[in-house]
Amino acid sequence: MNIREMTINDYEKIIELFRTNRGITVRDADSKESVERYLQRNSGLNFVAEENQKTIGCVMCGHDGKRGYLQHMIVLDEFRNRGIGTLLFQKCIDSLKKIGIYKTHLFVNKTNDLGNQFWKRKGWMLREDIFTYSFNSSTSENA
Repeated sequence: MNIREMTINDYEKIIELFRTNRGITVRDADSKESVERYLQRNSGLNFVAEENQKTIGCVMCGHDGKRGYLQHMIVLDEFRNRGIGTLLFQKCIDSLKKIGIYKTHLFVNKTNDLGNQFWKRKGWMLREDIFTYSFNSSTSENA
């Protein structure tokens, strides 16, 4: 198994992983153009896991200059419980620390039981003291 930095050449494989995963919602913001901008802006923070040249997992990670944000982490079902998810998110945390960012947030759908259990087991703290608000300036409800 190999973990390497994600490039835009991985787009088709990772978007298929997202679409086939019951815990990730694919939105218009996950277009190839948007992902390419995201990877350029967050160089060195996004990773794919491969085994025998097959993409088996990935994590997208970015920052706003003071806080990190994990997005869209997935490991294929048949490769779970091998520590790959932990290696992926730890690679992000280590990369963020190198640029001086020490606190990281993530967003998990409330109905994603598997994901919520994973993050709790890994020591991530469920925040119940804040609300998340979103504003959509697009005409698409799927932005």
